Amino acid sequence: MDSSQTAGRAGRYAPSPTGDLHIGNLRTALLAWLFARSTSRRFLMRMEDLDDRVQPESADRQLTDLESLGLDWDGEVIYQSDRRDRYNAVVEELASAGYTFECYCSRREIHAAASAPHAAPGAYPGTCRDLTASQREEKLRSGRSPAVRLRSRVAEYTVDDALHGQFTGVVDDFVLRRGDGTPAYNLAVVVDDSASGIDQVVRGDDLLTSAPRQSYLASLLGLPIPHYAHVPLVLGPHRKRLAKRDGAITMSELHMSPHALVGLLGRSLNLTDRDRATPADLLESFSLERLQRHPWVFHPRKR
Repeated sequence: MDSSQTAGRAGRYAPSPTGDLHIGNLRTALLAWLFARSTSRRFLMRMEDLDDRVQPESADRQLTDLESLGLDWDGEVIYQSDRRDRYNAVVEELASAGYTFECYCSRREIHAAASAPHAAPGAYPGTCRDLTASQREEKLRSGRSPAVRLRSRVAEYTVDDALHGQFTGVVDDFVLRRGDGTPAYNLAVVVDDSASGIDQVVRGDDLLTSAPRQSYLASLLGLPIPHYAHVPLVLGPHRKRLAKRDGAITMSELHMSPHALVGLLGRSLNLTDRDRATPADLLESFSLERLQRHPWVFHPRKR
């Protein structure tokens, strides 16, 4: 277990600094803050900056937008890029326990195998799971750097979610460390949540299927499994996930005051009927029972 693990209860918001936050990101951040503060938890901020698409300057802009919205957080911002040694140590810990194997498959090969008849939808097909020593040597001679995958001993895992109830999802041999040495999301998030004492994870419901994998990994590492709340997404006018041409408008592009924007987000969540509000205003009326459970279709010109 991570020696830096802290006591106490906390929620968090953990954006990836690959650009400015759009209205869907801001709504999820607001919800994460409301869930944490309404349950007397600390609220932490973490930058998931391991992605090769990261734009270093966007982290500061994201933090500025969140502060402008009226959100606050406890302690210093955590940057995953500062914690690579810890992630690698956990991978070695799992390897020593026989829970990993090297995978030499390309994305194209994985997609082709996973699309074959009888393959579990979205699951790694196990191509490299049981390679012989000579087969591994042959793969290495090809010059391809292997990823490290978890050798899962279950096919599925069940988690409890505040909005979705019990959810059972696929647990395959997912990647722990990519071929280029980058720690994978499913590993880093589990390690970081435990290290920070985070016991409440509020995020978009597009990540619900990740929860069984992450919870299973936490159980293998002897770490506590957090309380989950996967919240509805914001959709664009064509009822698709937000994209630049379909509603993915940033705070600066909205041309709204922070109080007007919080009011808009609060109304979309069924937490207020006011045009202007602050996060503290929404906190007074926040409850899980009142929360809107369906995606919010955002029309930029119909506010």
